[in-house]
Amino acid sequence: MKRVAVIGGGHGQSIVLRGLKKVHGIKLTAIVTVADDGGSTGRLRREFNIPAMGDIRGVMNALAEEENLLTDLMEYRFEDDDGQHGEMDGHNLGNIILTALTKETGSFMEAVTKISKVLRVKGDIVPSTTEVISLYAVMEDGTIVRGESNIPRYRNKITRVYYDHDVKATDTAVKAITEADYIIFGIGSLYTSILPNLIIRDIAKAVRESVGKKIYICNSMTQAGETEGYSMEDHVKAIEDVIGTGIDKVVFANDEIPEELLERYRAAYSEPVRIRKRYHPYEIEKLPLLDFKDRQIHHDAAKIRDYFEKEVNET
Repeated sequence: MKRVAVIGGGHGQSIVLRGLKKVHGIKLTAIVTVADDGGSTGRLRREFNIPAMGDIRGVMNALAEEENLLTDLMEYRFEDDDGQHGEMDGHNLGNIILTALTKETGSFMEAVTKISKVLRVKGDIVPSTTEVISLYAVMEDGTIVRGESNIPRYRNKITRVYYDHDVKATDTAVKAITEADYIIFGIGSLYTSILPNLIIRDIAKAVRESVGKKIYICNSMTQAGETEGYSMEDHVKAIEDVIGTGIDKVVFANDEIPEELLERYRAAYSEPVRIRKRYHPYEIEKLPLLDFKDRQIHHDAAKIRDYFEKEVNET
């Protein structure tokens, strides 16, 4: 069994995991950020002083053996039809279940383990830390922005992200990275999904010292407020600067994107990520990896599965 550690958070990590869970002969560990502080997740973590669970919940559903009524219920969001905005308005049922189990067991890790068993998750889900943390960003003009949900709103170039104290990584996450044959970064928000894991000192150290092959699945589009104007090389450099070592391989989507979609994304200050240099110290594999359903540009989980099956078989 090849050991695979996938580091990230958000919708992008869930897409990767939906593909990888169908690859035979690998043992998956998802290492997930708990820095989210917006929406239902933010409200619950502030009220109960527990780590953010929103990205964890999404990963659980992505790795569930079958996506069915139970996974649908985990994603159910309460909305007030009368517009009164009651206490439950905007809360996610899965977040509430995770909160209840954390309070009952006294352990966020145990709550994640218990729900993972119910969902028959294929692989292990590990928060990068179990501390309640707040992400900070230093902007190019020197402004400091606090809070993962606030950072993209500032619309300035991010110099770096950090925590206001030395965050302790979970031992399980460090062990999974240390023992991994493959370490995968992405897909997802560079500064608010991927780097929040890697700026934890012990996580970066484990990645740096691991002999596993380090693969970055590059975002296909830049993200407003985070990576506007970023090339592929800029994304890779941001990761390498934090982990203190080089990436071995970049997987890059080379699909031709319909002009209608490009115009729609440009209106939201998002452009295709481009390769700007001719020579690189890492391998680049260009593949058609995208899906354009519902007028969105997303990576396709099945295409990621096909790529990684080939990667594992060739190794």
